[in-house]
Amino acid sequence: MATAAQDVSGVADPGGGSSSVSSSVSSAPPEALEAVAAEWMLEFACSCLCRHFAEQSGAEFWRWRDVAQALISGLSQIPPHQKKTVYLCQLLIRIAQGKSLGLKFENDQRISPLESALSFWILLEREEIKLEKLHEEIRRLIQIQIVAVHMENRYFKEAAEVLERLFTDSESDKPLRVKLATVIKTKDPYVPLLQCFSYSLLIRKIKSYIELFVKENETSFLVQEATKHVVSKGLGATALQNRPVEVNENSKSDLETKQRLVEEKENITSQWFGDIKKPIGRRRLGQKPKESRVLQNLNDMQNVGGNGVSLACSRRRQKWTLKEDLELKSGVREFGVGNWAKILVHGNFNNRTSVMLKDRWRTLSKIKQS
Repeated sequence: MATAAQDVSGVADPGGGSSSVSSSVSSAPPEALEAVAAEWMLEFACSCLCRHFAEQSGAEFWRWRDVAQALISGLSQIPPHQKKTVYLCQLLIRIAQGKSLGLKFENDQRISPLESALSFWILLEREEIKLEKLHEEIRRLIQIQIVAVHMENRYFKEAAEVLERLFTDSESDKPLRVKLATVIKTKDPYVPLLQCFSYSLLIRKIKSYIELFVKENETSFLVQEATKHVVSKGLGATALQNRPVEVNENSKSDLETKQRLVEEKENITSQWFGDIKKPIGRRRLGQKPKESRVLQNLNDMQNVGGNGVSLACSRRRQKWTLKEDLELKSGVREFGVGNWAKILVHGNFNNRTSVMLKDRWRTLSKIKQS
């Protein structure tokens, strides 16, 4: 991203000591210096905000949120080259609090944090065209979750109203609009459609966008100068000493410890962003979530069947464990036979679907009868 740093680099060079630089500093208008420094600080704050969002460093994220908001509030107008920076900061702040319907970022009290986030995502889309597919995926996921969050809070009337605001009558919007309207009528926030295109998936896709944004803006002035200072003072070695010790990959017990730490971090992530309190199933170490299958037809929603179940959410056959059978029985006792989606959400299952739960219950019932 081009910044004013390129025009006044001699003025702000921390290592400069020449009389010409000193003369330039003393003769520069204070307002101009403040404006340039504020731009550098905003870029740095956005960089920190992105990193802590990706790492789910809650306290640090909120601290840099306050810094970014203060800097943005101080802008009389947004410089063209900083539009993406400002829009991204505002987007992340709203996504991180997207489940809190009580929070209001807009004067219109009907607008939820996620609906406000959607407006900033659309502004970001207008600033770049090279990520068209990712833009479309994230926009659709935000739209789905705006409806889902209202339903999770039992605000079904509001969910129907927001659906009217979100979608136009265009043919491209029609498939998703019709599916969401059907979901709202069920008054069930745990339908498979909403579970497949979940808040967690939205967070992962935004992280993908953040990675691209940070790489594009890694040459920002303050980041470069801070890096030079850390290297020159040997501060990087201290940071390395404070890193967690690498887990021995050859030790089975260490592998289990590492997996447990990963799952704990995922649970913290879910709570930080206000996601559904669903225990996270254990995956084999090194196995990546198959997001591409879930998202491959998000744009046209043609893979969503008449019952609202996405064909992208299919799973490979795998043997049921005793622990999963106990989870299933417990879920049936709590929610009743037939409420497989709710049982799936509240139970600790290993990569299962509600259809798998139904089939397994039928098998267990036959075994019991015999």
